[in-house]
Amino acid sequence: MSNPSFPREPAVLMLEGPCGPLEVAVDPPEGDVTARPVVAVICHPLSTEGGSMHNKVVTMAARALRELGITTVRFNFRSVGASAGSYDNGEGEQDDLRAVVAWVRAQRPDCALWLAGFSFGAYVSLRASGALAPQALISIAPPVGRRTWDFDALQPPAQWLVVQGDADEVVDAQAVYAWLETLADPPQLVRMPDTSHFFHRKLIDLRGAIQHEVRRWLPDGSC
Repeated sequence: MSNPSFPREPAVLMLEGPCGPLEVAVDPPEGDVTARPVVAVICHPLSTEGGSMHNKVVTMAARALRELGITTVRFNFRSVGASAGSYDNGEGEQDDLRAVVAWVRAQRPDCALWLAGFSFGAYVSLRASGALAPQALISIAPPVGRRTWDFDALQPPAQWLVVQGDADEVVDAQAVYAWLETLADPPQLVRMPDTSHFFHRKLIDLRGAIQHEVRRWLPDGSC
């Protein structure tokens, strides 16, 4: 299987992944904004609980970035949608992310790479950040405190945003805040009051929070 070229129009593609095809959705910036030399790869929540690249938090995060002129790449981890393979507790999913990033970098070598993730996707993108060295990282409701996943010895970039709902019923918000306080180089943190894990009735607020915090990171030029 040979990988396709990077599309200029919205497209759903199949890429060669570590255990078979990976389903990928590419969306260019919104038509009325200046395109920026950035491609953001966004990771979805837990595969075994219905998470996919069509999750509403993922699609809203992608929309927020496209409205700033960023090209977005969403994809389904192994076992989700048309992506092959079986769930691998975040280990194989890091390999999936690496495969998508390798394709993006080969196709858009002059673009900055940003990573983003929601819940399980935040964990996967955080774990992979040390090796992938993105210019920026957005972590939405990172699942700190889940014994299954290790949040020690991470290497996020200096430009790192964490968005956490105070009323999260899945992720312990206080565990997230306590963990961030232990870090030598903590991220920019946005705490959203009265906000549940899936940002019910708060998606527009999420979009605004992302745009407000990352706008200053935007590079000029094109790729």
